[in-house]
Amino acid sequence: MELMGDGARLLNTRQIHEGHGSAGGPSLPATAAGMLPAPRGAEPEGDGRTDAVPALITELPDEETLAMREEAEIAARHRRAADQGDPAAMSALGTLLLRRGDLDGAEPYLRAAVQHGDRAAANNLALLLHQRGYADEAAGWWRIAAVAGSAAAAHALGRHYRERGDEPGAEYWLRQAADAGHALGAYALADLIEHRQEDGAEQWFRLAAEHGHREAAYRLARICADRGENREAEQWYRQSAARRHRRAALRLGTLLEERGETAEAQRWYLTAARDGEARAACALGFLLRDAGDIDQAATWWRRAAQAGDGQAANALGALHAEEGETQTAERWYRTAMEAGDVNGAYNLGLLCAGQGRGTQAEQWYRKAAYAGHREAANALAVLLLQRGDAAGAEPWFSKAAEAGSIDASFNLGILHAGRGENDAARGWYERAAAAGHAEAALQVAIALEREGDHHGAERHLRCAAGGGSPEAAFRLGALLDATRDAGGESADPGGDAAGEEAEEWYERAARQGHRRAQVRLGMRAAKRGDAEHAGHWYRLAAEAGSRNGAFNLGLLLARAGQDAEAAEWWTLAADAGHGRAALRLALLAARRGALAEAQSWCARAIACGPAPVAERAARLRDAVTHELTA
Repeated sequence: MELMGDGARLLNTRQIHEGHGSAGGPSLPATAAGMLPAPRGAEPEGDGRTDAVPALITELPDEETLAMREEAEIAARHRRAADQGDPAAMSALGTLLLRRGDLDGAEPYLRAAVQHGDRAAANNLALLLHQRGYADEAAGWWRIAAVAGSAAAAHALGRHYRERGDEPGAEYWLRQAADAGHALGAYALADLIEHRQEDGAEQWFRLAAEHGHREAAYRLARICADRGENREAEQWYRQSAARRHRRAALRLGTLLEERGETAEAQRWYLTAARDGEARAACALGFLLRDAGDIDQAATWWRRAAQAGDGQAANALGALHAEEGETQTAERWYRTAMEAGDVNGAYNLGLLCAGQGRGTQAEQWYRKAAYAGHREAANALAVLLLQRGDAAGAEPWFSKAAEAGSIDASFNLGILHAGRGENDAARGWYERAAAAGHAEAALQVAIALEREGDHHGAERHLRCAAGGGSPEAAFRLGALLDATRDAGGESADPGGDAAGEEAEEWYERAARQGHRRAQVRLGMRAAKRGDAEHAGHWYRLAAEAGSRNGAFNLGLLLARAGQDAEAAEWWTLAADAGHGRAALRLALLAARRGALAEAQSWCARAIACGPAPVAERAARLRDAVTHELTA
């Protein structure tokens, strides 16, 4: 609700001093201009001319004093004119007194002015009465001013009707103000239309925004963003944020961060955070953390958390948990929970579970799960399943999966597979795989490969391997190898592209510690005659516990004449149940003449198999026995 009339347009003293006042404005007196004649008796400088520049005054009244003096002069001038019956002066004086807060002094002058038909005085009298609590009488004067064409009065009257719940009356008068180009009226009309969920709000938000209304610009930006018109949304966010609209600055920062423009996003987050926007302080903390400035990140998270931002409190909790400060972490998680962030309870559950406090973890998981936290429901189900309570776990898995938890869908697949319910398991695996779960995609691929659908299996293996599954990468390599072998190694006239890709997948799996992939890479290198790389991969696999890796490494060493080290790796393989390694050890012992040892290793080879190895070991055993009894 705005003041109208001359009193609302007093010249600004700072503008006058800076030379930005209007040309027709009142001029300052000589003393205010800062110049006085030279003191009597002072000697002239230079050539003795008497028109030398006068000395500057050393002390001038400050701007506030000048403004007060000027306003007092204007008030006195208006009062003299008003007392002589000038309606315009009455209106101007009443407005000036109203701005000062002198309601008692302003009212008689405004009432006198409205008796002479002054539109501005009617609006300002209504504002005075509204401040006194006489809303109905104020509305009467606003109506008079609005009917006389005052857009400001129409806006005020529209707001009055809306406060009273009379939305049709409010819309009528707000539309009068908006049609006259009144920015506040246009915004209030748009807000009313949007509140009623009717079409047509956007054009009035736009009108108000174009006149510099920062909230209108923000609301218009939200409308554009909801339609996916991010370019125009950004323009309006910028206009609103430039006028210190902190939510607009937050949204602009978010938009820029999503676009990868983190430096500018950080500046807008900082602007909003300094203006008290807790979410911006939280977002700023995450950007600073990603940039490696943990201390500053913690500072902004703390400020946001103290302002009630649960996400920031959770971030502080996680920060302290990583540093092993579990008590401080728990305190911040509780703060987050008290702020209404259900992640706080979930994180408390994770913290307790990590400390082996299963009972407390279950309590926090349940609290979060009952509040709808899907990952807490999944974690609770896992905890129950680990205790052997499959019946209690399944409903929570189902609840989490239906809420969109990919892990819960995968876990339901495991649960059904463990019961032999393969169709149900397959359904849950497929659901998780469709959402990008790598291990679920691997399970679907295994089932498809078993059914002979190699094309479908390959598609799922690629998804799983791309998602980081080393087993999927190994199986994809093996599938490509099998496809190449089925078509003949020379089927590709342009080179062995399938074989090269297979090796790439083997290597990806091998670098993640997949032992069978390491053995497979060693075999391929050995086939090419690259003993160095073959030994590297065999040794990695053997040291990780692969009996095939140990056996193949032994073969490589034996071919190089290093029988002693070869025997060590064969022993490890044989002890792990590798029949061919046991047979090799039996042959080594027989050559040395250690017939009893050879007989023992033959027995091990027969027990471990496979059948061809067992047959050879039996023949060797018989020969050794014959030698011993000869």
